Amino acid sequence: MGDSLEAAFVSFSTGLLFITLISLTQPKLRAAFKEIFKAVKEGQMRPWTLVAGALGASFVAMQTYVVPIAGVALFTVASLAGQTAISLWVDQLGLSGGAKSVITKRRVIAALITVFAVLVSTWDRLSMSNFSVLAIGLALFAGTWVGFQRALNGKINSFSKRAFATAQLNFITGTFFLFSLLLLRSVFTDHSISNFTTAPWWMFLGGSIGVLYIALSSHVVQHLGVLEFTLFSVGGMLIGSLLIDLIFPTPGTVISPYLLIGIALTYLGVIANGQSRFSRK
Repeated sequence: MGDSLEAAFVSFSTGLLFITLISLTQPKLRAAFKEIFKAVKEGQMRPWTLVAGALGASFVAMQTYVVPIAGVALFTVASLAGQTAISLWVDQLGLSGGAKSVITKRRVIAALITVFAVLVSTWDRLSMSNFSVLAIGLALFAGTWVGFQRALNGKINSFSKRAFATAQLNFITGTFFLFSLLLLRSVFTDHSISNFTTAPWWMFLGGSIGVLYIALSSHVVQHLGVLEFTLFSVGGMLIGSLLIDLIFPTPGTVISPYLLIGIALTYLGVIANGQSRFSRK
């Protein structure tokens, strides 16, 4: 599409359509959705918790600004550093609705190993000529939103009891937020909303995958905690990158040894965090 903000809007809006169609056929899902607002009304959950979806959408919006300045690799490493840092804090607070996890040396080491693993995996694509202190700072800040969003989703899910109801709320708030940004941009700049009809059909599958991701993550963080979920998901993303490069390579694709080393280091971080959990038990 040539426009990251519009691409994010397409992803969120198609995801919202997908989850809405599911909700229309599932009375229990609609009832679970109402439980979220009931919890807010009864004072069991703060109203600002409901903005979790807007945090995810604002991350994408920040990404559209930072990536052209710093590049994808630097943004990925910096935002992950923000995610792991905030994950340690929200787990200590028990913000996700699960058990609290104190900040220990092992958990900090596990987080640092994972950030280092992503740095290694992107080493051949890092361009320090694009380094910008402001851009990296914004990427770090944006990463904290993602970790905070996961914790809030876990909290919401503890009341909805159904992950798809939590995902539906995320996509409602996220779609509205991105639409508002697009509207503001079209008013104050010369950007116009593109014609979506020229896009390939498979582009619209991203939102549906996002629904499954949000639904699963909102359930899993209640049991694993935000940090451990982040560590596992990073490992999954790196393995996914490897599989895509192997099965659907783009012209000139070369399997980088840095990516393989990064995957190994990521799971070293997972093991380190697992040892921390085991020692507490």
